[in-house]
Amino acid sequence: MKNITEQLIQALAPNPAAAANGKKLSKSGAFANHARSADDTFFMAECKGSGKNPYVTSADYIDPEKPVFRCSCPSRQFPCKHSLGLLYEMMSDKTFETCEIPEDIVRKRSKIAAKNAPEKSPEELTPEEAAKLEKKKAAAAKTAKKAKSAKLQKQLEGLDLCEKAVKELVSAGLGTMGGASLSTYQNLSKQLGDYYLIGPQRLLNKLIFEINAYQADSKETHFDNAIDVLEKLYALIKKSRVYINNKLESGDVSADDDILYEELGGAWKISELEALGKCEKNARLAQLSFWVTFDEGRREYIDTGVWLDLNTSKVFLTKNYRPLKSLKYVKADDTVFGAVNVPSMAVYPGEGNVRVRWDGAEFSELCGDDFAKIRAAASKSINADSKEIKNLLKNAMQSPLLFKLVEFSKIGKVGEAVILKQSSGDTLTLLDNPELEPTVERLSVLPNAGLLENGVMLCAFFYDAQSRFVCAQPLAIIPNNENSVIRLLY
Repeated sequence: MKNITEQLIQALAPNPAAAANGKKLSKSGAFANHARSADDTFFMAECKGSGKNPYVTSADYIDPEKPVFRCSCPSRQFPCKHSLGLLYEMMSDKTFETCEIPEDIVRKRSKIAAKNAPEKSPEELTPEEAAKLEKKKAAAAKTAKKAKSAKLQKQLEGLDLCEKAVKELVSAGLGTMGGASLSTYQNLSKQLGDYYLIGPQRLLNKLIFEINAYQADSKETHFDNAIDVLEKLYALIKKSRVYINNKLESGDVSADDDILYEELGGAWKISELEALGKCEKNARLAQLSFWVTFDEGRREYIDTGVWLDLNTSKVFLTKNYRPLKSLKYVKADDTVFGAVNVPSMAVYPGEGNVRVRWDGAEFSELCGDDFAKIRAAASKSINADSKEIKNLLKNAMQSPLLFKLVEFSKIGKVGEAVILKQSSGDTLTLLDNPELEPTVERLSVLPNAGLLENGVMLCAFFYDAQSRFVCAQPLAIIPNNENSVIRLLY
């Protein structure tokens, strides 16, 4: 029988409610006629539904890392609650009678295998087949290059429009925000979509949000936020124009590992990143923090996870984007408490905490060795790392947050400020970042005051405009005397 855990089921579920409903079905005895193949690659059962006939649901593990779930129910969720209930049945060690794999499943497996079958090698092709294939590839490449060049030219036109609007706002002065016509910027935002400038469009939408918020409450914080957006937008316009012109002049219009490809609105496929060598093999990851935010500019929820690669000590991010318009069809990410073993992990371009993605992974428990690696990955001197931290935070094309593990000897109050002190004597002010849920206050209500001494903390570093210092928000504590991760944000 397959080794199924509740954490694995929750990771596969499109949302927590689907997993909970699947568990209820299993506990209520809704399943009957359990069956499995002799090689443990196929499982099926019947589940009572609202209709006269039961639903037939199955789990196909012909590819162990990418199980295929099928169900005769009309649900548009994937996997549906019946498929998840089947997994709970498997986890509960219910008796599954041995059966032959149904013919329709055999046919579907054959179609998938044929689709994923590798192309013939050049040695296997006849001269006619080789010539035909070469001609087909050349024609496709020519058409693709022409389309990409036209898109880049269109993007240049859009950048000119966007730059003009930014200069007009800056020339008039941000003091005019209170009387700015939102319709002007809203129309420009729509136009940028037509010019394939998704990245600048998102920044413009953030600017529109700040203008709208200022006109509603007149708070000056919206000026600071608007300045940040304008700085990023202007930097993106300038760098993007140089980037696009260089690509057009060189004639190489294909996707590359420049961060501007994605900033302009390009969407990476895992296969494309792997083809560029942007991947890591056999990664073992531990999630140290997780949260969900809503991005006004993108009009979508973003599930963010902070992970430590236990093999390389690098801190990575996962980001799952869930647009409002398709919210119920996009699976939400969730907190992961164990280790995730990833055979192949795609790594996005960029500096600092870059984004990673993967298709298949196995879950396991974190062991003592893993916690030792987490502690070993922590910075022993914030002062020694300050130059690197500041340089990354100054980069307008990078995230305004930098996530890093930091060793500490004591955390406590100095006046009204909460200060982290290291064994080296270096200190760091702990402060809440406006973009994240507050966590500093939670340090005072920890169940054990000893957690504030001699441990490791995951921090989100950022530049605080008010104090004009680099500060950090606490996200998690890893004690030295116990193997656990105390999450302040999850």
